[in-house]
Amino acid sequence: MVELYQTQRAMRNIRRAALQRGVIGVLDIGTSKIACIVLKFDGTGTDRETDGIGPMAGQANFRVIGAATTRSRGVRRGEIETMAETERAIRTVVAAAQKLAGVRVDHVIACLSGGHPASYGLNGEVPLHTGTVTEHDVASVLAACDTPDFGRGREVLHAQPVNFAVDNRSGLADPRDHAGNRLACDMHVLTIDGDMIGNLIQCIRRCDLELAGIASASYASARASLIEDEQELGAACIDFGGGGTGVSVFIKKHMIFADNVKIGGNLITQDIAQGLRVPLPVAERLKTLNGGVEATGRDDRDMIDVGGDTGDWEADRRKVSRADVIGVMRPRVEEILEQVREVLDAAGFDYMPSQQIVLTGGGSQIPGLDGLAARILGPNIRCGRPLRIDGLAHQLTDPSFSSAVGLALFAAHPQDEWWDFEMPADSYPARSFKRAYRWFKNNW
Repeated sequence: MVELYQTQRAMRNIRRAALQRGVIGVLDIGTSKIACIVLKFDGTGTDRETDGIGPMAGQANFRVIGAATTRSRGVRRGEIETMAETERAIRTVVAAAQKLAGVRVDHVIACLSGGHPASYGLNGEVPLHTGTVTEHDVASVLAACDTPDFGRGREVLHAQPVNFAVDNRSGLADPRDHAGNRLACDMHVLTIDGDMIGNLIQCIRRCDLELAGIASASYASARASLIEDEQELGAACIDFGGGGTGVSVFIKKHMIFADNVKIGGNLITQDIAQGLRVPLPVAERLKTLNGGVEATGRDDRDMIDVGGDTGDWEADRRKVSRADVIGVMRPRVEEILEQVREVLDAAGFDYMPSQQIVLTGGGSQIPGLDGLAARILGPNIRCGRPLRIDGLAHQLTDPSFSSAVGLALFAAHPQDEWWDFEMPADSYPARSFKRAYRWFKNNW
């Protein structure tokens, strides 16, 4: 257990040191693209010791000084499959972002999807011997959270305290200095496949970069796409990516659930290629420029040229109607939304005080998706774009960059995690994170 605690604290210290030096990079390693954003900090606001326990802890002023994207290689369904290809893609995008920024990037924070995420809600309680809540008490109650058996090879990616209660006063963001007899805490833990994290760490090292943090892509997308009221009152963020569809649920400005549907935009492209007998590049163009999920009578007459240069006169002059494209896309989009509905039902989303759902990611730009999603997921649907951050080019502000922008926000002001507190040596839970610690120790 001690190893993971120390490793995560070490990454936090690396992040803090990089912020003090003024430059840090963020890497969104997706199935369709890899994006790198270089952030410049002014060196203020990075001292956690003076910040409260809450979503904006560690806040710092920053701006984007360089950004680049490249086609993803070696990544399948959000997981690194071919290390050498992914390494080359990361080196390419980091070099391009560095050139634009005019500075060298040594430290990066990365986000990933896939890995079969699983959410757990834990709770703990400790007595207050001094009558008021101290920093030591906060660390003790986090250590007191009893965890289940996560399963073999499962590793902790996020462990965030989402609620504190002193006696009968619940909903506290920062319980320190509150008077009472007992302190309780609710903590959300997100675990993923440990081998996936190991591959990511290995790939970052091979690119001669130092890892300053890891985050879930679903978490990062929601941080960028949900407005403050939605994070506070409760909302779900659906991130339509190329290799999968991320689902995250927020309330009281904290993520309380995350999962991933293993169907994304790449499968829709494959459906078009197979159904209309066109090459994959043509299928991607049809999906992007002519796709949709709601057909009208006009779409039967809207003919699209899909000819090539095969030398076959008939094949090179072939056309398809937009209705044909929609007819292939809609069943797959409906399947994705139905699986998202199952995930939300499993998360108990219907019992939340707010039923707001925000669609983001590259696939959220499919025309008519919001209307179809309203019929399957619920009426409170909107399409979300990432928050604007200083210096980011306009072409990088569409929903497909939600994860990258959210990762920049995570780099600047990460929410508190279990390893941000000085854990009492005699309070380590017996089962909590032993396997995770051993794994991080062996792979760090």
